[in-house]
Amino acid sequence: MKFIHIADLHLGMVPDAGYPWSSERAEEMWSTFRGVIERCNQDRIDLLLIAGDLFHRQPLKKELKEINYLFSTLEHTKVVMIAGNHDCIREGSYYKAYPWCPQAVMLESEELERIYLEELDTEVTGFSYHHSEIRQQRLAEAHRGERGKYQILLAHGGDEKHVPVDLGALAGEGFDYVALGHIHKPDLMPDRNMAYCGSLEPTDRNDLGVRGFIQGEITQEGTHFAFVPAAVRSYLALRVSIQPDTTEGELLRQLGEAIAKYGPQNIYKITLEGRYDPEARLDLERLREAGNIIQIVDESIPEYDIQALMRDHRDDVIGMYIETFQKEPLTEERKKALYYGVNALLQGGRR
Repeated sequence: MKFIHIADLHLGMVPDAGYPWSSERAEEMWSTFRGVIERCNQDRIDLLLIAGDLFHRQPLKKELKEINYLFSTLEHTKVVMIAGNHDCIREGSYYKAYPWCPQAVMLESEELERIYLEELDTEVTGFSYHHSEIRQQRLAEAHRGERGKYQILLAHGGDEKHVPVDLGALAGEGFDYVALGHIHKPDLMPDRNMAYCGSLEPTDRNDLGVRGFIQGEITQEGTHFAFVPAAVRSYLALRVSIQPDTTEGELLRQLGEAIAKYGPQNIYKITLEGRYDPEARLDLERLREAGNIIQIVDESIPEYDIQALMRDHRDDVIGMYIETFQKEPLTEERKKALYYGVNALLQGGRR
């Protein structure tokens, strides 16, 4: 039985509001989901598992109609899905009793329930959120069923506010596959027949790295699955080293080359390290000209002439501060502390 496992699509979300690429991201999230539907038809997938947070908030009726249409185009695939903490089934939710096409089933109950897919001889166990938080260890009650040859658990959670779970204990319940959602970073546990597929598309700067879905197969010999990259973009972290003689033009060129190498479509968190000339501070905001940069973290330290500062400030607090560091060897960490302290004292004196 061939399956695809997705979660945390957060459709309806507009990531990185205010940034130039933000307006494109909402459509890209839908586009990647459409790509999964095409993949199901292309590879004749038997079962598509959606482990919660299909939407970023309560879905609109027109959005459910669009999703249902996409499900109706599946030629060989059944869909089983649950609601997560973001799109939980609240009072008045359009999820309630929605008339899904024959290909799709939603486990609407807030208690564990099972659905038997006769054509696949497969039973799927799961439940939906009806509130944004569930602090009970509800998956402790999940056990392998007896009706289907293949047994799957579909769940959303993994932290103290969203269904805390003992993954080791859950692995001992005998499911052929446990499809998990809520944690946006992919985490495959083949020895336990379970996985967090991660978000289909990254949703913010904290979703560093490649995103996509899990594709696998359950046979009499066991369960095998792998991660498949699918996201249009990734959030990537780049560290850039500077020296006191580094110019803005040189830094822009260096950064532009790195972004061209790792993909201009991606979104970058830049961390500067090294040392800079305190008398010729670089304009860090200008670095955004190099590409899609969402965050600049400056870990560089000023390169001061300590001896000259000591001569100029021998009789004031700056000189006294420097003297405290000259009593022991100046390790790299102590040097950083010295430079940070001197910089703070000098800046304070200029106010």
